[in-house]
Amino acid sequence: MIGRLLAAYRRLRLGTRLALGLGALALVVFAVVGTALTTYMRDYLSNQLDDQLGLAQVAQSKSIAQNGTLQGKKYYHWYYAVYDVSGGEAVLRKPEEPDDLPRDIAPLTSLARAQSAADTEMLRTAHLTGEGEYRLRACEVKPGVVLVSGAPTDAIGETVRRLITVQVIAFGLALLALVVFGRRMLRRGLNPLSDMAHTAHGIASHDLTESAARLPLRADKRGGGPEVEELRTAFNTMLEHIDDSLAVRAEAEQRLRRFVADASHELRTPLMSVRGYADLFQYAAANAPEERDRHLARLRAEAARMGVLLDDLLLLARLDAAEVDAPLRLQEADLVELVEEAAAAFRASHPDRPLTLASGPVALKLRIDPHRIRQVLDNLLTNAAVHTPAGTRVSVRVAQEHDSAVVRVEDAGPGVPPADRERVFDRFYRVDKARSRDRGGSGLGLSVASALVGAHGGTIGLSGGPGATVFTVTLPLR
Repeated sequence: MIGRLLAAYRRLRLGTRLALGLGALALVVFAVVGTALTTYMRDYLSNQLDDQLGLAQVAQSKSIAQNGTLQGKKYYHWYYAVYDVSGGEAVLRKPEEPDDLPRDIAPLTSLARAQSAADTEMLRTAHLTGEGEYRLRACEVKPGVVLVSGAPTDAIGETVRRLITVQVIAFGLALLALVVFGRRMLRRGLNPLSDMAHTAHGIASHDLTESAARLPLRADKRGGGPEVEELRTAFNTMLEHIDDSLAVRAEAEQRLRRFVADASHELRTPLMSVRGYADLFQYAAANAPEERDRHLARLRAEAARMGVLLDDLLLLARLDAAEVDAPLRLQEADLVELVEEAAAAFRASHPDRPLTLASGPVALKLRIDPHRIRQVLDNLLTNAAVHTPAGTRVSVRVAQEHDSAVVRVEDAGPGVPPADRERVFDRFYRVDKARSRDRGGSGLGLSVASALVGAHGGTIGLSGGPGATVFTVTLPLR
């Protein structure tokens, strides 16, 4: 039975459970207040009756002491008994009226005997047979004479019963009003939580497997107090985070598809060339040696080009995966010396482009992978040569700024359009889509450079406008 009640309680809505909880707490409070009030009222009425008994006995004691008889005001349904206790026993005097004594006088006699022994006024509540509960008071009228008066307590009991009835009705109505109106107020205050639940159900109905999935739903209902507002803010912040994560995932999936398509296209071109020259070499095997050598040279060139592309892809994959066996071999190296070597190699391979190596520090020691940093420098210089016309000036500058080493590669070419600057470091991205791959490369050079610099804990950025392109490589000194 109790288990079924608990199960039914758990199935109730939160507002109803809170209202019932408040009702139970109010019931306890009402019980405590009612008990205290009833006890106080009973004690107050009993004290009033005791005072009334005392005042009545004062006048009656004077009458007995002066006249020998019980005179004065008598109360309806009260009992009066006079005892002589001089001989050690409580001897009842004859009452003036038959109604002054109850049929059961044993409690009165017992109280008179106790008063004579204690020699002080005494109060006692006793049950008189056939009469009910009575409040008895005994006092000494004069030496050897004791007056015992008894007042009924029916009025006190009736008053207390009425008070309890009124309390039960009033507290019951108050409890009912508290539960009913409290439940309505709680449900109204918890409406924002219901709104969040509906929002969560709406999100659950969305298909988040699609690449373009977003979460347009938010919990917008206000109210509920600071705690609910805080919960709503956290809930909406979580939705914003999920929405941003979905957007990032969609962008990553789109980039992955684009990357796979571009990689397949880049690999397809040299593979088709290799296949074509292999067929030409097969059919021209009996021809002149010069023709065979020309076909073999083209086969080697295409294979080398495909090998460079695969090496770049493998390097990017290893940098992305952050493998334990990272493609970096860190050691102490001079950045200035690496820049000078890269500049010398650029002058030898591109004599038609004047290169200026700006003066800077004599030496700049860093803990880097010299082979990979040299690869970054070669990629940036090659990019300047490939994307600028013959005769374009190129300059390289090495400097130390605060706790970083900075290398700037600048050319006076046409520059990069602002719309393309944010994507020049994307893989397989080309500013000039119509540029030949033989001249424009695979579109991985800047991606490899950015990944390698990032693996060293540095940054690479692009700046400049029309007529100038500046790549800035920043490496930490420590």
